Amino acid sequence: MLILYSVLGVTGFVLLTAYICFRMTFYDSRKQVSTEEYPLPVGEIYQPYREKMIGWIKENRQMPYEKMEITSFDGLALRGRFYECHPGAPIELMFPGYRGNAERDLCGGVQRCFKLGHSALIVDQRACGESEGHVITFGVYESRDCVTWVDFMLKRFGPDVKIILTGISMGAATVLMAAAEPMPENVIGVLADCGFTGAKEIIQTVIRQMKLPAPLLYPFVKLGAWLYGNFSLEENSPVEALKKCTLPVLFFHGEGDDFVPCEMSRRNFEACASSKKQLVTVPGAGHGLSYPEAPETYLQTMREFWP
Repeated sequence: MLILYSVLGVTGFVLLTAYICFRMTFYDSRKQVSTEEYPLPVGEIYQPYREKMIGWIKENRQMPYEKMEITSFDGLALRGRFYECHPGAPIELMFPGYRGNAERDLCGGVQRCFKLGHSALIVDQRACGESEGHVITFGVYESRDCVTWVDFMLKRFGPDVKIILTGISMGAATVLMAAAEPMPENVIGVLADCGFTGAKEIIQTVIRQMKLPAPLLYPFVKLGAWLYGNFSLEENSPVEALKKCTLPVLFFHGEGDDFVPCEMSRRNFEACASSKKQLVTVPGAGHGLSYPEAPETYLQTMREFWP
């Protein structure tokens, strides 16, 4: 009987710990609504760019846009906004980061697109912003959503549309994993800004940043994803997907990024099998701040990469 109680106790501890890890890492109740007039990333590194970001949000809110919606492979309504630069312009399909939303993470992206003569379709990933869902999968399911968005764009904009898959942080991981899938010729390339190599590595990195034992806690995180999120956390990863990628890929990463280490983009770049690829690192730029820190370098690099 004592052995039985011990087994039950250990099992209960494992299941409870896995559930807590799942709730902290992957789950979004969608009950917390921001009361801020202008949603901005949290952290001191973003303060120098605060007014610039607010300006971008204000400009975007004054611009005409079309709301768009798709249904994911598992029945979720995923939503986005389309900003047209001019008819027939290449369209950047843009994905925000972890627990982010399109307006917050991609406000500068819309303005950047217009400077390049691109249109922008900015989307809220599952469990974020205006899209449905409660579980964030670190690109595993989001990359499948990206493929669905591409299919939608072909039907909506016609056979001549040119598409660039664009993402920042977890959004970059999303498009990099999607790029390994068969894509129509309409997809002319990928822009990945500060993406991570894989869910396992970035989660372990964050655990270590919290001064906690990553080797001990990560198995519970992985188990939580499987038991309560119904997905395999290590099913796919950017660094592995890139070994099969043939699309042109442009990588950006801030050298001052203390959340997703710049080394991760270097490793993604090395793994990329594409015959056309480029990595640009921006000195001093923090997480997701390469464009605000060095806008002219960013724009000129894109002009030369996609002339």
